[in-house]
Amino acid sequence: GKVDGVVRAKRKPYIPVVLSREEIDTILTNLSPPYDLVVRLLYGCGLRLFECLNLRVQCVNFDAGILTVHDGKGKKDRTVPLPQTIFPDLRAHLESVKDLHQRDLIRDYGGVFLPNALAEKYKNAPRELIWQWLFPAIQLTYVEKTGEYMRYHLHETHVQKAIRPAVRTSRIAKRVSSHTFRHSFASHLLQANYDIRTIQELLGHSDVRTTTAFNCSPAKFSGQNIPNNPPISSTV
Repeated sequence: GKVDGVVRAKRKPYIPVVLSREEIDTILTNLSPPYDLVVRLLYGCGLRLFECLNLRVQCVNFDAGILTVHDGKGKKDRTVPLPQTIFPDLRAHLESVKDLHQRDLIRDYGGVFLPNALAEKYKNAPRELIWQWLFPAIQLTYVEKTGEYMRYHLHETHVQKAIRPAVRTSRIAKRVSSHTFRHSFASHLLQANYDIRTIQELLGHSDVRTTTAFNCSPAKFSGQNIPNNPPISSTV
């Protein structure tokens, strides 16, 4: 209950940790594949970690220069610009995914995990290339119910475990997690005067107030749209 004469302290506003472009470049140099590419997408496209790891081969559209993010927070799909600087390494990574898929087919694996409704509707989809994970797990998973070996995506904890030593090696005295790169994407665009509503859409925020938490000066917004290559790190 209430205590007379005691005033409850106001909760401090949440201030997200933001990295500079130079700090992000340094961290990237200390990450090995595929974790460096995961982080480049987290920062370059403003993705949540689970959104990035849930990407499938068909989500990448090089011709349009976009990435389709399915089933994000709130079960909403969205498209985001794919920085052209990522194209070469992403193409090379996709080739390795295709090679892994071919080896899996030869071993007669059960396919990738799909939402139940999709798996029921499209029986062959789990074994089709377009449905393969963009970041597949290293090991196959045995499914006792069916007696099949199937492939899941890279686990979130593996990414976090890769980021921590990379940050330490980079000698960055900030509390960095996978979400920090998404925060940095938003903050860098806001600092460069990009339209708050456009950034809200790119981040998949349902409430614009969540987006403004990344910036303390709303008067800076100029109303321009995000270009094909946002002003982010040169490495990304």
